[in-house]
Amino acid sequence: SVFNRKTGEPPLINGWIPYLGKALIFRKDAFKFLLDQQKKLGDIFTVHIAGRYITFIMDPFQYVYVIRNSKQLEFHEFANKMASKTFDYPALSKGKFPDLKENLHRIYQYLQGKPLDIISDHMMKNLQDIFEWKCSQATDWETEKMYKFCCSVMFEASFVTLYGRVPAADGHKVISEIRDKFIKFDASFPYLAANIPIELLGATKKVRKELIHHFLLQNMTKWLGGSKVVQARQDIFEKYELLGDYDKAAHHFAFLWASVGNTIPATFWAMYYLLRHPEALAAVRDEIDHLLQSTGQKRGPTYNIHLTREQLDNLVYLESALNESLRMCSSSMNIRISQEDFVLKLEGNQEVGLRKGDWIALYPQILHMDPEVYEDPKEYKFDRYIENGKKKTTFYKAGRKLKYFLMPFGSGISMCPGRFLAMNEMKMFLFILLSHFDVELAENKAVRLDNSRMGLGILLPDVDIAFRYKLRS
Repeated sequence: SVFNRKTGEPPLINGWIPYLGKALIFRKDAFKFLLDQQKKLGDIFTVHIAGRYITFIMDPFQYVYVIRNSKQLEFHEFANKMASKTFDYPALSKGKFPDLKENLHRIYQYLQGKPLDIISDHMMKNLQDIFEWKCSQATDWETEKMYKFCCSVMFEASFVTLYGRVPAADGHKVISEIRDKFIKFDASFPYLAANIPIELLGATKKVRKELIHHFLLQNMTKWLGGSKVVQARQDIFEKYELLGDYDKAAHHFAFLWASVGNTIPATFWAMYYLLRHPEALAAVRDEIDHLLQSTGQKRGPTYNIHLTREQLDNLVYLESALNESLRMCSSSMNIRISQEDFVLKLEGNQEVGLRKGDWIALYPQILHMDPEVYEDPKEYKFDRYIENGKKKTTFYKAGRKLKYFLMPFGSGISMCPGRFLAMNEMKMFLFILLSHFDVELAENKAVRLDNSRMGLGILLPDVDIAFRYKLRS
């Protein structure tokens, strides 16, 4: 039933089970549910989901009013609550840990500008080492499962770049053990995010504990050549006496999850769509070969390729193909929480009455799949973000230019601080893969999005698919 509330409050959709509200229908297919409500009720409506009132703003021209208003619409507190429960560290309370949140936030400067160049260089080198170790024997066709392959390469490259290498002779083995536990934990992530007690999730609690133990200081000090950003986080944690060893380790584990949780599936989709579309693959490979020739670098596992930020940025086809796969596979809900009872003013004299504690949500997947903005939105068009050989940044709806048209990394205060490193890493993965190897799908089956992470980030594939690769002649 839809009934009106106080003046100025949007129409409310209530479920018939009061506490669960619309949670069950929403979990099944949020995208379809929201489009149906939009048809019935217009661009602004409130849904009662599992005891929360969430007001959805569906019109992308109104996004800016939500994103701009970070005083009354807060995000960090919600994120911190969810993270501390999911990753098992104490909430970042002002009383116990003064300024910890702000101090950790300041560290993100290590993921931009000059420091980003340094960490990207390390990432490129580590990616090449891992590819060489994995594939040097591939003189003839080797067949592997694609998701598993992306997971193995990206996990190890990120791990070694951020935390350093494990000096043991079986360093690769140690990391793959951590990776296997990580995958188990990650499978339960949507349930943890939905507030389901970890005790109900089988072995998840035990696995999480084991993962956190890897990041205890006595283990981390053995790893060699970690990053500035992780070192800076360690230094900050040392200043807080009330933060136990386990708590610090849990923070490091959370940072690992943030670094790879979405990058791995996003890399898979970028690779999958390229291999599915030969003309896309040819265009991107051509651009890569051209760059190597023009900079006089040789391709092949034994040569170290070095790319400057500018060179990476100029690979417009690679970036467009990557953006196009992100458009198709990302499903993150951008959430803000009202700090007081107030009236949010929107474009066109529209107003939304909000109560303290209400949630406001943007759901960019609706925009990404809007046929008015993106013609044939279900089609993968690798050059969608290119116009006359340059990056295309002008997209329109109803004849008006959109400020926001692609939002895989969130928005405003909830924007992913690691987005530049993530983009670089995915580009470098594809760069090395396509410059060194001939790659093709080894089976012909459709891979679809698995919707169990709707609203939480990059969707995973519903099945894995075999591909084959061999060294390019």
